Amino acid sequence: MKTNAFALRHIGPRATDLQHMFDTVGVKDMDQLLYETFPDKIRLEKDIVLDEALTEYEYLAHATALGAQNKVFKSMIGLGYNEAIVPAVIQRNIFENPGWYTAYTPYQAEIAQGRLEALLNFQTTVIELTGMEIANASLLDESTAAAEAMALLFDVRTRDQKKNNANKLFVSEEILPQTLSVLQTRSTPIEIEVVVGNHETFEFTEDFFAAILQYPGKYGQVHDYQDFINKAHSKDIKVAVAADILSLARLKSPGEMGADAVVGTTQRFGIPLGFGGPHAGFFATKEEYKRSMPGRIIGVSQDTNGNRALRMALQTREQHIKREKATSNICTAQVLLAVMAGMYAVYHGPKGLRRIANEAHAKAVTIETELTKLGFEQLNDAYFDTILIKADAAKVKAVAEAKEFNFYYADANTVSISVNETISINDINTVIGIFAEVAGKSFTAVTELSQEALVPVKLERTSTFLEHDVFNTYHSESQLMRYIKKLERKDLALNHSMISLGSCTMKLNAAAEMLPLSNPNWNNIHPFAPADQTKGYLTMLHKLEQQLNVITGFAGTTLQPNSGAQGEYAGLMVIRAYHEARGEGHRNIALIPASAHGTNPASAAMAGMKVVVTKTTEEGNIDVEDLRAKAELHKDNLSCVMITYPSTHGVYESSIIEITDLIHANGGQVYMDGANMNAQVGLTNPARIGADVCHLNLHKTFAIPHGGGGPGVGPICVAQHLVEFLPTNPVIKVGGDNAITAISAAPYGSALVCLISYGYISMLGADGLKQSTMTAILNANYMKARLSEGYEVLYSGERGRAAHEMIIDCRMFKAKGIEVTDIAKRLMDYGFHAPTVSFPVAGTLMIEPTESEDLAELDRFCDAMLSIRKEIEAATAEDTNNVLKNAPHTLAMLTAETWEQPYSREKAAYPLEYVAENKFWPSVRRVDDAYGDRNLVCSCAPIEAYMEA
Repeated sequence: MKTNAFALRHIGPRATDLQHMFDTVGVKDMDQLLYETFPDKIRLEKDIVLDEALTEYEYLAHATALGAQNKVFKSMIGLGYNEAIVPAVIQRNIFENPGWYTAYTPYQAEIAQGRLEALLNFQTTVIELTGMEIANASLLDESTAAAEAMALLFDVRTRDQKKNNANKLFVSEEILPQTLSVLQTRSTPIEIEVVVGNHETFEFTEDFFAAILQYPGKYGQVHDYQDFINKAHSKDIKVAVAADILSLARLKSPGEMGADAVVGTTQRFGIPLGFGGPHAGFFATKEEYKRSMPGRIIGVSQDTNGNRALRMALQTREQHIKREKATSNICTAQVLLAVMAGMYAVYHGPKGLRRIANEAHAKAVTIETELTKLGFEQLNDAYFDTILIKADAAKVKAVAEAKEFNFYYADANTVSISVNETISINDINTVIGIFAEVAGKSFTAVTELSQEALVPVKLERTSTFLEHDVFNTYHSESQLMRYIKKLERKDLALNHSMISLGSCTMKLNAAAEMLPLSNPNWNNIHPFAPADQTKGYLTMLHKLEQQLNVITGFAGTTLQPNSGAQGEYAGLMVIRAYHEARGEGHRNIALIPASAHGTNPASAAMAGMKVVVTKTTEEGNIDVEDLRAKAELHKDNLSCVMITYPSTHGVYESSIIEITDLIHANGGQVYMDGANMNAQVGLTNPARIGADVCHLNLHKTFAIPHGGGGPGVGPICVAQHLVEFLPTNPVIKVGGDNAITAISAAPYGSALVCLISYGYISMLGADGLKQSTMTAILNANYMKARLSEGYEVLYSGERGRAAHEMIIDCRMFKAKGIEVTDIAKRLMDYGFHAPTVSFPVAGTLMIEPTESEDLAELDRFCDAMLSIRKEIEAATAEDTNNVLKNAPHTLAMLTAETWEQPYSREKAAYPLEYVAENKFWPSVRRVDDAYGDRNLVCSCAPIEAYMEA
């Protein structure tokens, strides 16, 4: 046995377990199981070929050597990205802690109270700094947040504006270039016309519905937008502001100017640059727009006992329910990064944030003062931390790069310099020295910062912020470390037990994959740094693209989409561009099976397509005849079909090639949702089944952590005829020869975490990847066999097998008064996170074990489910005072002086022997969702609440 092989560490079942598992499943070996699971005609004819697998030690040495090819210059480029100091206490206890990065989206609130509190802190930070009324729990980046603001303001147009089809959006020429590109991408399919201009001279007409401004502007100019906003409002035109969140500790907030929405990124709140991501975007608006707000909102509710409990509110569910009527996609959060940014605000508090902001401004003023002495002209008459210098850009660039400094060169005669919290007095003197050398002059080194202010008095912030107790308590490392640990103990993550979520593939995030992310050679690179400084990154990213091409059988890949939902959208936009290039831009019909992910129809609608739903058979498969009829009916306008393979029901449909052939025969393209790619790798691939484009969830199949609901990466892989349309970026050219405009802000999206998937593939190699897929199938069928003792599995393949996941039917338990939610909550008492609840079929659980889980853990979960089945049998519809309806049981409940339940405390807390060895206590009882929606509170309680307490 090669004991240093990564596959041995990643894959759960041991070789000695396999025969027992085969016997339980009822097959003699893996070959028989694959024969009974896989349609023969979709199997790859030969194995994929990748580089030989690296051991963990070899990979870490390789990653270190690659990282050394990156040059970490002092970055003063700006354009929405600023180097930040990641407090060590946050890096060690959150960023590098599996208790935080392996958690799932907090749909099960009772075992996610820690993360929910951290996100409530984030929302409060955003609300108070922006001066708005409500904020969500993060978006993907600033540019996509601006696009979401455009969509929201379009959705909430006045009745007259909708009647008159007011469809023009004014965008200030001060906007970040990458944001403008994303706005152009997102506006086109929904027929919004983007008009770029000077906000000081622009005059609105009746066909405008909104405007978007940048504060401060892309090169640092700070404008007073009060008059502009007032003028817009006088014409019923709403205004969104893209704001630098650190500047809002010093500058008057957009909310105080009357803005209707404020967006941006919290990257400079202690998040590494990471060559573009992942970073948490933010979105804040007025409470009256909450029903149109994108993403997730964390709200305050109460549990069964009336105690305070947090949960996800409102359109957390609605965006799925709306399907093609949705204005956004729910899978657009960066939870782990939002947690870090919120904790940065907790650690520094209002005084610390003001100090950091004031010092950034003072540093910029100091540089301007000294460069003016050298004869250079500074062009911004008001600024926060970015100055614009008139100079020979080529000469400055040559000297600056020789001294390992990066500025932004707006044109041949203009240099933009952005200051951040890492810039020291020595750095300031180096900057001055660069310009002195260009001017051929000497200078006197500065020893202290200027006290002059270049912010107009009327734009100075006078309002207070973050007065809540949480932002004014945890300012020593001991305090913050303990606060973080207190919250971590309230969350169930993969470091406690398996999370068997169907469709979400919660697999091991191996430590060897994660370690390089803390290396500054990887995490401290600006996304717009020159290519000769990013050779390690470019080598890694292009190699990852090649690996994904091999795995999918496709010709090209873009890593730019920074979530699965973004991948769906990107794939559809590439298909749209392909049809337009062939003079068939009228093709706008997307066929989507009724069983598809809720994000599919939402993405299609956002891409300007008309959704036509096709039927599903009783066996859970696509109804081929209905699909054929609708493909032929719409053949003149058919754009694509969106399919998930294996199906969302956990079945390898044998008709898949027939399906893809008939779509092509009717002029359409085949989009494959990569949610279930974990059941394909090494055995089949999207190209083999006839797809043209697929998105991949790197946070599922390729081992990026879910991070509590983000980061995610959703690259798309495409066939040769679609390669030319892959998206570009306005600052760093990437993508195809006829590229669509940007999908997200950074050229390579969340590039830093792509390193995880690169490590996963490099250490498993072709054989390890194939073994992982086979083990995922074995684990699922083993669990299917065991659970069949007490539950009905809803769908199976033609030979009775599941793919890598299965759906168990819980609807018949209603006769006992038990809902599927009761089972989900009771599982918490057994130490497990529930599988996927009521998706894709209401009243069911969808279970996916992944290849990472060992036999003992599979058995523990199955034992728990079978024990719950006995509890269901003992329940009655008339008596709701039972162990299922009362679940989950908290420590406070179990240790209370009185116990009036008809079952024992032991039954409630320790239903099986193994639970006592590693008990996880839910911190609240069952959360009242309806109460939370009726009484929506999305920020920390006001300071008065603490005073009264």
